[in-house]
Amino acid sequence: MKNNKIVVKGSEISILHIDTEDFISLTDIAKHKDAERTDYVIQNWLRNRNTVELLGFWEQLYNPKFNPLEFEGFRKQAGLNSFVLSPKQWIEKTNAIGLISKPGRYGGTYAHKDIAFEFASWISIEFKLYVTKEFQRLKNEESDRLQLNWNLQRTISKINYKIHTDAIKQSLIPKEVTKMQAGMVYASEADLLNVALFGMTAKHWREGHPDEKGNIRDTATIEQLVVLSNLESINALLVSQGLPQSIRLVQLNKVAITQMKSILGNTPVSGLKQLDK
Repeated sequence: MKNNKIVVKGSEISILHIDTEDFISLTDIAKHKDAERTDYVIQNWLRNRNTVELLGFWEQLYNPKFNPLEFEGFRKQAGLNSFVLSPKQWIEKTNAIGLISKPGRYGGTYAHKDIAFEFASWISIEFKLYVTKEFQRLKNEESDRLQLNWNLQRTISKINYKIHTDAIKQSLIPKEVTKMQAGMVYASEADLLNVALFGMTAKHWREGHPDEKGNIRDTATIEQLVVLSNLESINALLVSQGLPQSIRLVQLNKVAITQMKSILGNTPVSGLKQLDK
């Protein structure tokens, strides 16, 4: 779990990154409306029928353990003068995962970004736009840092990477596609390139590597990534010429084999590897 903050119109808003999802502090957003009674603001929002339906439909989409019967009970009562609902009640009764009620240092009520943006919109349309803008700025900065780290790691990998034997070198060179592969229709052009270079689709790679993080391209060597980039450009040209997938796959595979052989036998690259010995 990682904690970040954005500043929106002078107010700090906490963001929790849990696994691969972002949860934004409703407590901090509520301060824009009433800094002294944030719990009251959140509960007032939860009393609305539209809010209950939003929470319930979101959970039905993303939460297989969600309790729909409790949701229907809340839904029928929502909007009545006597209806009161707290985040803790909603979470405990429905097994919800879209809201989080946290004690401690980063305490307060958090919501998945999809829900938090709706809450901000309920507070103020203008404020919601500012929250969305700052959140996107934060995500762009994170993406830039990740890309920089990835490029650095790949550069280091390129320098340190050694091909100890011709057998290892040969294992990196794509195999010729079979007649069956050439005759298949692939769901996406990305998988067409995967087969041409790696000999398999992204789905087949995941099935063979269930414990691996990322995807087939995340595990590629720098040499394979260079060839992949070249294949993307060549494929775009072949598509514009109206060539069917079966013909393009064979041609792209031949290019991949030729380029990998060329790169792996390249003198400057071999020189870098010799320096590392």
